Amino acid sequence: MDYNTMALELHEKHQGKLGVKSLVKISNNDDLAAAYTPGVAEPCRKIAANPEDVYKYTLKGRTVAVVTNGTAVLGLGNIGPEAGLLVMEGKCVLFKEFGGVDAFPICLNAATKEEVIAAVRAIAPTFGGINLEDIKSPECFEIESILEKELDIPVFHDDQHGTAIAVTAGVLNALKLVGKDIDKIRVVQNGPGAAGTAIIRMLKKVGVKDIVAVDEHGILYPGRPEGLEGHKAELAEVTNPRHLKGSLAEAIRGADLFIGTSVAGALTEEMASSMAKDAIVFAMANPVPEIMPEAARAAGVRVIGTGRSDFPNQINNVMVFPGLFKGALSVRARDINDQMKIAAANALAGLVDSSELRDEYVLPNPFDPRVANAIAKAVAEAARESGSARI
Repeated sequence: MDYNTMALELHEKHQGKLGVKSLVKISNNDDLAAAYTPGVAEPCRKIAANPEDVYKYTLKGRTVAVVTNGTAVLGLGNIGPEAGLLVMEGKCVLFKEFGGVDAFPICLNAATKEEVIAAVRAIAPTFGGINLEDIKSPECFEIESILEKELDIPVFHDDQHGTAIAVTAGVLNALKLVGKDIDKIRVVQNGPGAAGTAIIRMLKKVGVKDIVAVDEHGILYPGRPEGLEGHKAELAEVTNPRHLKGSLAEAIRGADLFIGTSVAGALTEEMASSMAKDAIVFAMANPVPEIMPEAARAAGVRVIGTGRSDFPNQINNVMVFPGLFKGALSVRARDINDQMKIAAANALAGLVDSSELRDEYVLPNPFDPRVANAIAKAVAEAARESGSARI
C-alpha cells in the first residue's frame, strides 16, 4: 500500500488527527452558569484553598502533554516544531486509542535545552504527566533529568524509556525461549544515543553484566581518543567489562544478543554468523533495520525482532507508554521511577505465556487488548510500593 499518499489524504481531509470534545452540554443558561461564570468560581476557590483539588475538579489528572521541539523527529532529524506537530498528534491519538488517556501535543519553538525546560516548567500545572518526544541527544538527557527533579508529576522521555521497556520485555522472553541466563549473556548495543543509552541502563538493572556499546567510531572504552563526550564517556565507564577495542565486527563475535538503534545495514550477515548459538537480534533502525530478518535467519540467528509491523516480533513503544501513563495517572504518581519501568517490562513480557513462546513470538502484538491494562496495573502497584503514588 502507498502509505505516503494515504497519510497525505488523511491529514488533509481531517486537518490533522486530533480534536477537542466537550464533556458537558451548554444548552441553556443554567448549563452556562455551572460550567462557566458564575458557578465555576466555587471549584476555583476550592483549588486555591487546596491545590490537590485540581485533580478532583479539572482534567489535570487524566491528561498528558506530548512535548517536542522538533529536533529529532522520527528518522527525519531536525525538521522543526511545525513539521513535528503531525507526529505529536499521532502520539496523542495512540494514547487515547490504546490507553484511554487524554493527551495534547505541545510543539515548542525552543532551540536550546534551557528554553525547553522553561516552557515545560511553565505549562506543567495543566497536566498530570509530561511525555517528552523527539528531542535530540544529548540535550534530551539533561532536559529530562532537570524536569524530573523540578516537577511533581511524571516526566518521561519515551524515545529513551518506552523503547527500553519494550526491548527489555522482549529480551526476557527471548532468553527464556533459548534457555540462557540473563547474567551470563554477552550483549552488544549498536547506536548508544537516547534509546540505546536507556536500553543499556535498563538491561543492567535487570541483571545483564556484559554489555559492549558501539558507535560510529567503534567500541566505547574509557579514554577512547574520539567521540567520547557526555553520556558516551559515562557509558564507557560502565560497559565493556572485557575491555574490548575495535569495530562492531570485533564486538559482535560470540555475542548472545545484538540490539540495534543505529542505521540500516549496520549488521552484516557475516557479522551475525559470528554470534553465539541461538543468538538474538533486535534490529530496530527504521524504516530499514540493521539487518533484514531473512538475512539474519540465513546467518543462524534464532530470534529476530525489528521496529516494523510487517515482520514478526515488532518492538514498538506503543505497547508501553499508553498503559504506563494510565497506571501512573491512576495513582497520581510523582514520577516514573526504575521500579515502575521494570514492572512495566515484566508485565509486557508476562502476556506471552511460556507455552506460547516461539522464535517469531516473544512479544505480544501491539493490538493485543490486554497490554495497556496489564502494564497500568503493574505500574500503579509499583508506584505504591516505591512511594511515588499519592493515592
